[in-house]
Amino acid sequence: MSFYMYTLAAGILALLFSAWAAMSTLKKPEGTEKMKEISLAIRAGSKAYLNRQLKTIVIFGVILAIIFFFLHNGPQLDLAFATGAIASYLTAYIGMNVSVRANVRTAKSAEKGAEQAFRTAIIGGSVTGFSAVGFGLIGISLLLMYLTISNVAILIGFGFGASLISLFARVGGGIYTKAADVGADLVGKTELGLPEDDPRNPAVIADNVGDNVGDCAGMGADVFESYAVTLVAALLIAAGIGTTGHLFSYPLLLAAAGIVGSLLAMLFMRARKGNAIRALYAGILASVVITAIFDLILTIVMKMPFNDYIAVLSGLVLAILIFWITDYFTGNESKPVVKIATAAKGGAGTNVIMGLAVGLRSTWLPVIVVVAAILISFGVTQSVYGIGIAAVGMLSLTATILTIDSFGPITDNAGGIAEMSGLPHSIRKITDKLDAIGNTTKATTKGYAIGGAALSATALFVAFAQAVGLPTLNALSPLVTAGIFIGALLPFVFSSFLMEAVGHAANMMVEEVRRQVKSIKGLMQGKAKPDYARAVDIATVNALKSLVVPELVAILTPILVGLVLGKAALGGLLVGMIPASFVLALFMANAGGAMDNAKKYIEVGNFGGKGSDAHKAAVVGDTLGDPLKDTAGPSLNSMIKVVSTISILLAPIFVTFSILH
Repeated sequence: MSFYMYTLAAGILALLFSAWAAMSTLKKPEGTEKMKEISLAIRAGSKAYLNRQLKTIVIFGVILAIIFFFLHNGPQLDLAFATGAIASYLTAYIGMNVSVRANVRTAKSAEKGAEQAFRTAIIGGSVTGFSAVGFGLIGISLLLMYLTISNVAILIGFGFGASLISLFARVGGGIYTKAADVGADLVGKTELGLPEDDPRNPAVIADNVGDNVGDCAGMGADVFESYAVTLVAALLIAAGIGTTGHLFSYPLLLAAAGIVGSLLAMLFMRARKGNAIRALYAGILASVVITAIFDLILTIVMKMPFNDYIAVLSGLVLAILIFWITDYFTGNESKPVVKIATAAKGGAGTNVIMGLAVGLRSTWLPVIVVVAAILISFGVTQSVYGIGIAAVGMLSLTATILTIDSFGPITDNAGGIAEMSGLPHSIRKITDKLDAIGNTTKATTKGYAIGGAALSATALFVAFAQAVGLPTLNALSPLVTAGIFIGALLPFVFSSFLMEAVGHAANMMVEEVRRQVKSIKGLMQGKAKPDYARAVDIATVNALKSLVVPELVAILTPILVGLVLGKAALGGLLVGMIPASFVLALFMANAGGAMDNAKKYIEVGNFGGKGSDAHKAAVVGDTLGDPLKDTAGPSLNSMIKVVSTISILLAPIFVTFSILH
């Protein structure tokens, strides 16, 4: 039997579990009519945003498909491109549609205790996780079985399709969620003194919608993209070495083993005695250990060199280390977070300064462990293939990581629904605790996604060098040096557009909230309802309008460098872009996550608690940190891979043509 049948079966198994998880979640009760009404408003806003975003994606996709058709003289690349895009969009769409239904059910389950609420949220979150690996492995397996046996390079179209959707979902969702969140906080908390998720805040529904389109749909597409392009890069490296034997089948079977490991790890995610954080970390550890055991068995059965297994193991260990490091710098009551909260006693300025300092310092250790994984995986195998399978090892945990990540927006929304529908304090206490844990896990999963993007981009760079025939790069060449500078500049320019977009949209949200507070009589007394739909529309329109320019920056920059300066300069661009983007993304994500949890540390009663001067200062810090951690930082993951995949896609042109070289 062809090994493709095994990988196809593993992908189908993941989708079957995802379908079971969705049905199991939807069978649970939704609660009161008020709870259903709020959940329906969040669901409608989330669905409307994704549907409007799809129209923009289709325009870009059709234009690119026409270009690829003529460049590659046929429909094969277009088919791979469309398959990758559809698989990525389905991951985001299905996961989000279950997430916006699991939120109200989690709030209702909290009546039976923390363990039941946790179980509802984690099963709901697993739909995104297992959909991602299922669609990814099925898509690649089918393309290999029926399309690309003779031309493996066509697979890069699958990766680029996933990258394009990820860039839209991450950028657009990030702008949306932070425009709503910042707008809600600046007026609701700072000016009006309203608590989190107060129904009198006109931006509160938009804020809850943003959790889903950003942290569920956006993150789902982001990590799906890393999963897909990592597998594609490993296959391209294997093909470039000159064989389609075990070197070719090994990465795909590693991914299949990861699916089985993640399925078994779900058994360990049970919040006994309400200890949710222990359940999540037990799940991660179980996923790593079980997958490592399966990988060892696979290595022995396939008679692969044991050093290849060491390379894979370095990727698995890297995942755990990135998780632990991110948790240290951003976790609840961690030393760096308490340091930022303490600085808030001096005001907003000192709070922000300390938050940025923590974010800057948080970059060194992740860089060290990623470098170690690259050196170990290459050193033990004496081949760039080792880097590729190390990346596959790390990304084989995708189902578990995305499950834990999607747990975050579900519990966040559950807390909002509990607050807005006036549920008893005992229930709100449970949802608040799960929300705080979810906030921490969202930070750690972002760290994982950033680390995974760096490792997969390194593998993609190797595949690019093979595609254009660049065994080495001469850093003393002026063209290569120019490319390095442009590559290092790219993430800063890209991020600037995203920060500006959030600032502009948030300002409009602030004005809208102030307008409604002044014009709607009885709103602050709870006698009248805000116009939630207007706030949702502002976030939607501005997010979609603002994502076009950064999309074009990411797509056109490598094309222009390749056409004008040539393949060596484009290689330099990738060399400069990958580490610069990795470090900048780490800084922004960790600084934002730490400032967010510093605010929460004060809100539980430290340094005066809610409403104190320290709390007001921490809210300002969180306002800055929000677009850093949820918009600009994570979006760099998608930018890295879009630039890398389009460089490989157009490699034949850059090899034969450039203006200056």
